[in-house]
Amino acid sequence: MRAALAAAHRAEWGVVFGTLVRLTGDWELAEDCAQDAFARALPAWERDGVPRSPGAWLVTAARRRAVDVLRRRTTERDKIAEAAALEEAYEPAPPGDERLRLIFTCCHPALPLEARVALTLRAVGGLTTREIARAFLVGEDTVSQRVLRAKRKIAAAGIPYRVPPPGARAERLGGVLAVLYLIFTEGYAPSDGSTTRDGLAEEAIRLARLVTAETSDEPEARGLLALLLLQHSRRAARLDADGGLVTLEHQDRSLWDRGLIVEGATLAHQALPAGGPYALQAAIAAQHALAPDAAATDWAAITALYDRLLALRTNPVVALNRAVALGMRDGPQAQLDAVDALGTPKELAGHHALAAVRADALRRLGRTREAATAYEEARAAAPNRAIAEEYARRLTEPAPDEGNTTR
Repeated sequence: MRAALAAAHRAEWGVVFGTLVRLTGDWELAEDCAQDAFARALPAWERDGVPRSPGAWLVTAARRRAVDVLRRRTTERDKIAEAAALEEAYEPAPPGDERLRLIFTCCHPALPLEARVALTLRAVGGLTTREIARAFLVGEDTVSQRVLRAKRKIAAAGIPYRVPPPGARAERLGGVLAVLYLIFTEGYAPSDGSTTRDGLAEEAIRLARLVTAETSDEPEARGLLALLLLQHSRRAARLDADGGLVTLEHQDRSLWDRGLIVEGATLAHQALPAGGPYALQAAIAAQHALAPDAAATDWAAITALYDRLLALRTNPVVALNRAVALGMRDGPQAQLDAVDALGTPKELAGHHALAAVRADALRRLGRTREAATAYEEARAAAPNRAIAEEYARRLTEPAPDEGNTTR
């Protein structure tokens, strides 16, 4: 029974909470009543069995609780009328519509980014304050304050609980996707330097699925979901038995999740004609995922995709990744020239990747002393032990046969 309730919480929390927000306009009341409904569900379901529609049962229980609270809260005429209106029969919104309203409201651009992330995980994902704090390695008080300030901002600014009108929806969708990508990245490659937090990455994928299902006419939503699936497909091969980082070319591809790759590659193919940033990144990830081994990677196609990505907007991180692809296509001197042409943009100042990409090119050119200096620089700037040890390993690794590196 607890398993059934846990599944219902994961699937229905956003619907129950969102419905109460829509009906009452009170985020605190909505959360309290939603929590009460789930608490009441366990003994009721153990006694009567799991209802045919757990979501509908939970919404009804939460709405009844809200009526009780409003009736006890005050005897003012307007509150009595509000409770009476809530008690009347109503036409429930489709579950997807409820979640979409909630996601767009939580990701409103008037809210600070860290508040959008915390509120989305709390309100839509149903994660507890403790779970969010653990995922981002911050204090529970910090998370609580972020969520509280976000709710107060929504109330004070009169931010509407709705999906934006058609003219503004595409523009606002970009902010929603950015929040989901940030959540995923914090699970896939945490900013504090720890290895991975699969639960957080999987929650981002679940939320991306919700958004994609309800915005089927938006190719960038499909592009983001494709990118997340393709990156997550490699999770089992990214670390060795000692927790060390395994780079893409050395990963055991038999450990990759073929189901996620097929799904992600299909979505990437559908999204690519629109040519948005997430669609292009997904297409790059698909090229890596579909190659049977590292030697078979189509670096010409990947370089062309990076060129398209850079044409959308200047981005030093993308340019650095393009330098790697160019080096694999045209050789290490092309990679070194591309890195040197970048200089030291502020976005990469002090970042380990800039020195590492330069070091790789120097090593392949046989300039071992310069390569060692650059690897030491990268190792000193590495965000965690696993990456630092990877650079130490490369210091002792012989340079590859350049006759086999140009593809």
